[in-house]
Amino acid sequence: MTPEPRIVHEDADLLVVEKPAGLVVHPAPSFEGPTLVSFIEGRAGGGPSERPGIVHRLDKDTSGLMLVARHDESHRALSARIKAREVRREYLAMVEGALDSRTGTIDAPLGRDRRRRKRRAVRGAGEREARTHFEVIERLPADTLTRATLVTGRTHQIRVHFAAIGHPVAGDREYGSKGRHGLDRQFLHAARLAFTHPGTGEEMEFESQLPPDLAEALERAREAG
Repeated sequence: MTPEPRIVHEDADLLVVEKPAGLVVHPAPSFEGPTLVSFIEGRAGGGPSERPGIVHRLDKDTSGLMLVARHDESHRALSARIKAREVRREYLAMVEGALDSRTGTIDAPLGRDRRRRKRRAVRGAGEREARTHFEVIERLPADTLTRATLVTGRTHQIRVHFAAIGHPVAGDREYGSKGRHGLDRQFLHAARLAFTHPGTGEEMEFESQLPPDLAEALERAREAG
């Protein structure tokens, strides 16, 4: 059964949606089936017709908060805020091994992997600047729970950046080792979203707790050793 998203906030201009792992954001030639867009049909708008309202994305197996526009004016305003780096997007990520410092920035351009087109790579084809800030939340016996904040928002950015410094996201079957701590997907959750409302000017902030599968994996990681 396809997991369904949850509407966290809705007003005349935008939605804040909690996307479950396993749900694709919008239709694509390589995918047929339910998507986030199909679940919120009629409630979102603006931008390309094949992905109405979508101003940023999450990978299929990444869970958490997404911001969605409801009409063209809102779509333009939210897209501009994201481009200007005025939308704060924080993720919880458990990565393999022990990070050397409690805080840091991974600054490495990303592009398409030249050998495997569905992957991204540091210094890949068509590379674009990419920066991720991180902060250690908890050191575990064999892993580290971190808070990762996007400066840019490239495809697979957090996953590729941590893999590039030798600490792939736990459970990441594409860039790390699948099945770690019983995970069926990467331990990556969009946990906090903060932005200025394009219509009212109000400062908005939303948080999302770890879903059960990640919370259980975190407990197993704490007990490992």
